[in-house]
Amino acid sequence: MSELLTAAQMRAIEMAAIESGEVTGLELMERAGRGVVEAIFEEWPELAQTSHRAVVLCGPGNNGGDGFVVARLLKEWGWEVEVFLYGDGEKLPPDAKVNYEQWCELGSCGRWEDASDSIEHFPDLVIDAVFGTGLTRQIGGEIQNVLAAFSQQFVVSIDLPSGTDSDSGKLLIAPDARSDRLAPAMSVVFHREKIGCRLGDGSRQADKVVVADIGLGDGRCPAVPPGDIVKLVDGPSVLLAKGGLHKFSHGHAFILTGSAGRTGAARLAARGALRVGAGLVTLGVPGEAMVEVAAQITGEMMREVVDGAALRERLQDQRINAVCLGPGLGLRQAEELVPVALEAGRATVLDADALTAFAEDPQVLFDMLHGACVLTPHGGEFARLFPDIAEKLAAPAVTGPAFSKVDATREAAKRAGCVVLYKGADTVIAAPDGRCAVHAAAYERAAPWLATAGAGDVLAGIITGLLARGFPPMQAAETGAWLHVEAARVFGPGLIAEDLPEMLPKVLRDLGVA
Repeated sequence: MSELLTAAQMRAIEMAAIESGEVTGLELMERAGRGVVEAIFEEWPELAQTSHRAVVLCGPGNNGGDGFVVARLLKEWGWEVEVFLYGDGEKLPPDAKVNYEQWCELGSCGRWEDASDSIEHFPDLVIDAVFGTGLTRQIGGEIQNVLAAFSQQFVVSIDLPSGTDSDSGKLLIAPDARSDRLAPAMSVVFHREKIGCRLGDGSRQADKVVVADIGLGDGRCPAVPPGDIVKLVDGPSVLLAKGGLHKFSHGHAFILTGSAGRTGAARLAARGALRVGAGLVTLGVPGEAMVEVAAQITGEMMREVVDGAALRERLQDQRINAVCLGPGLGLRQAEELVPVALEAGRATVLDADALTAFAEDPQVLFDMLHGACVLTPHGGEFARLFPDIAEKLAAPAVTGPAFSKVDATREAAKRAGCVVLYKGADTVIAAPDGRCAVHAAAYERAAPWLATAGAGDVLAGIITGLLARGFPPMQAAETGAWLHVEAARVFGPGLIAEDLPEMLPKVLRDLGVA
């Protein structure tokens, strides 16, 4: 997994390199500008073949300095380039001012308020170098209205689309500003992606994100423990191969169903657990639903569970090492069965009704949880269990860095004392000790077809199956999230939840899993 950085962490890495004498700030700016031009020519080789017309929008900080480097390099390549600066060139930071002055030796710098007029000249490319990772305030109408004028143009953003908070992905745009958003064909970020590239609006602002190497090497963040760095889940975080042995060596998952007419969600979860490699999967079924479930399953087994006492008896079987409760379970059943399952101390996934059943007093649930649990709430369920945290997350971003989904999930995991997987296109997984990972179904991994009933039930089952196989909760959640999206991508449009487990064999084969 690769690292995602906050703005402060990126600044610390750059300053450490500068203070060590390894590089100067001016050299980093030059590398950044060259990295942007190289990324553009690599993505669209035709732009390097002949001259074109570009508009470069520069801001009052070092992001603007990067923009002046890009403008100069494109001009030297033979392009016609117009540059517009928001602010006073004489007040730019030192390195940005040097590049501003170099640009002024080649061309002029237009007034910000005149920038939108350049659309009439049909630019082939617009460079957004107004605000990057350092934005800490809302941008007002005088800035946003110009940016909005270019919302239908072919745009490349430096770092992030201007107005995006680099730590949260939230938009820092004043309420009185135009709502049109830049929709860059590409954002070019330096050294590492920023967390905001993968969260919320930040993950929807560009078609693609490219990381440009600016020579910082491994560039570990000084004085920040490795466990505090947010990871990007860009592949399975555990080995998925199965050895020989026998079925019980790969775990026995036990998944509780709801009553008659409500068993489908648990059956989806069970199929996901089985397909991901659990040695056995058993459904715990109320008496009145036994015939319904028996008519629908083949590879899964079935045992009657009528109440908490029956579940306690079933869990006397020590070969059962992972339990899943919640999908289609029903609130009354959840209130009775969740305490019994948690009392048994097995690896446990709680989803859907198993979470909502404790909405009136979430602390009751938290007091029962243990370190081998994984909670998998969507936004509504998260708000029921952690209303104060959800309220902070939902608040409009006024200053940066804004409270993020990463912050929210970390707080939730610490309070619950177990791993929390906060679902969404920008899924965030956190452990009580602060470890955190993001899996974003965005850019090249976009999977809009997952917005279908039952998809979350399959995810709960996949995680349960991985827990049964012995994977630690954090790794089971990370890998489950990745496999879930990969299965959707393999199937493509028209996906329904039932298709997801059946795509897992192909996903595993493509990974080279034996």
